[in-house]
Amino acid sequence: MKAILCQRFGAPDDLVLADVPEPVAGPGEVVAKVAAVGLNFFDTLIIAGKYQTKPPFPFSPGGEFAGVVESIGAGVAEFQPGDRVMGYTNFNAARERTAVAADQIVKISSDLDFERAAALTITYGTAYHALKHRALMRPGETLAVLGASGGVGLAAVELGRIMGARVIACASSDDKLVFARAHGAHEVVNYDSEDLRAALKRVGGDHGIDVVFDPVGGSYSEPAVRSLPLNLVLLKGCAILGVFWGSWVRRDKEQFKAAIDQLARWCAEGKLSCHIQKVYPLAETPTALKALADRKVMGKLVVRV
Repeated sequence: MKAILCQRFGAPDDLVLADVPEPVAGPGEVVAKVAAVGLNFFDTLIIAGKYQTKPPFPFSPGGEFAGVVESIGAGVAEFQPGDRVMGYTNFNAARERTAVAADQIVKISSDLDFERAAALTITYGTAYHALKHRALMRPGETLAVLGASGGVGLAAVELGRIMGARVIACASSDDKLVFARAHGAHEVVNYDSEDLRAALKRVGGDHGIDVVFDPVGGSYSEPAVRSLPLNLVLLKGCAILGVFWGSWVRRDKEQFKAAIDQLARWCAEGKLSCHIQKVYPLAETPTALKALADRKVMGKLVVRV
């Protein structure tokens, strides 16, 4: 079968399209025929050896996919050949078939196309976990989202609105803010053209900002936190919470599967856009990863296998 392979740590152009043996489902696993792969910024890090996961060579990038189950391993009762599924692999999705743990995938209905299903698990799953389980966000609260046009940022905008928040999208250009507003943001802030803290104070009004969602980090993190009504962390008791997607997936399988099952249903119902900027063929995975590295993508990039 064909696979995009990382044979040594490097850049996207160092990846190769090659033939590899077909996988066999081990205990607790299924082998799925991959229909589509969602790409994420961390894929550019994992092939460079700069990510916490360092798979043995050769491996394929791609941590999320959608496809059809072809075979099941010992102990798997939830899935059967022919089931349409989506889920999390961490790596090795950018290939024609992949072996994946059965507790990291869910079934999807025929109402959800493979491209959007492939792009849901990590970005929307991260945003859902962050807002629901970490921030404990409630209806009526005000949510400020930094990097609001990127994959995770856009997911936070859409999910924040579904969860009943007033959403303020923050990004570095007016085009990105128009995009975020079209996907559900109530207010927008261009932090390249005005002071972020002052803008959030203004837009937050008397209520203020309850939750800041920051998938980017860097120079905008501190002014965003200072916009919270509880003010400084030590003096007023607000909390800065980290969100580690992979740890949550491993730690709480049932909560993870319930989350992505909910996301799949919302997307099938049209409540989530899962906006895909472009779909690439498998052989052009390096080109897609270079676009991600340039940080100019609005929404998601997907590889069709």
